Amino acid sequence: MRLDDLDPTGNARDLGSGGGGGGGFGLLGFLPLLLGRGMGCGGIGIVLVIGLLYLAMSGGGGLLGGGGGGTQGRSPTSGQQGASVCQASPERLEACRVMTSADQTWAQIFQSSGQTYRPATINFFTGGAQTGCGAATSAVGPFYCPSDDGVYLDTAFFDELESRFGAKGDFARIYVIAHEMGHHIQDLLGTSGEVSQAQARASKSEGNRLSVQLELQADCFAGVWAARNRSRLEPGDIEEGMTAANAIGDDTLQKQGQGQVVPDSFTHGTSAQRMQWLKRGLETGDPAQCNTFEAVR
Repeated sequence: MRLDDLDPTGNARDLGSGGGGGGGFGLLGFLPLLLGRGMGCGGIGIVLVIGLLYLAMSGGGGLLGGGGGGTQGRSPTSGQQGASVCQASPERLEACRVMTSADQTWAQIFQSSGQTYRPATINFFTGGAQTGCGAATSAVGPFYCPSDDGVYLDTAFFDELESRFGAKGDFARIYVIAHEMGHHIQDLLGTSGEVSQAQARASKSEGNRLSVQLELQADCFAGVWAARNRSRLEPGDIEEGMTAANAIGDDTLQKQGQGQVVPDSFTHGTSAQRMQWLKRGLETGDPAQCNTFEAVR
């Protein structure tokens, strides 16, 4: 995807390594916090916990294993904020340009419907981070926290996305950021809050179903953003995005991680569903076509 002409977002922070002393909160400490908020902190990586959590509990190294986040060394922009932190690596610069494009695109969509758009902040970290949703490690993958309008990313995740999950190419990485921005849109529209309230009253299986609907809508919103920027797409981009969506479906991850599929435990949707809703966003470019809450039962 061609983004070279875009300036990186100024709403960027480098949280450094370890998130300022997370106290070893780790994956197993962050997961209950997420579940307690009704999955309010949406994320591409959180789905991986459902299929691979047993690895952490059995000493398997957590989500990203020994080759995950926290291995890159100290960032030269640690503790800084602004567009300068985007220059620390090509992966950061790409992510920051996606954020710029997403902010511009969604601001136009909101304006056309008489709504006010509020930009998100991208927070880079290595190993762990303190967030508005609590302390987290790279093991949870990229995620969005509604409490501080923050997308959180350890770019080491992209190595895992390619090497472990077979999702290669720039648009696979871009899809990850666009999905997290989809959660930002849900937060601004009040959808995330409504889902959290409904989950608080729901059974576990019903709560999981609501989570699936929320995540699939974020996939669709990612597709809407890409469709609104179709002139920037390059040959192979859509295929790369579909490969990534397929790789992180609940059924695929559960089968790979635990050898069996448990549909009632799905929180993000099957591979087929994730590809379906990303495709719908890409084909329509219309957020009104992303009503997963009516379509997914």
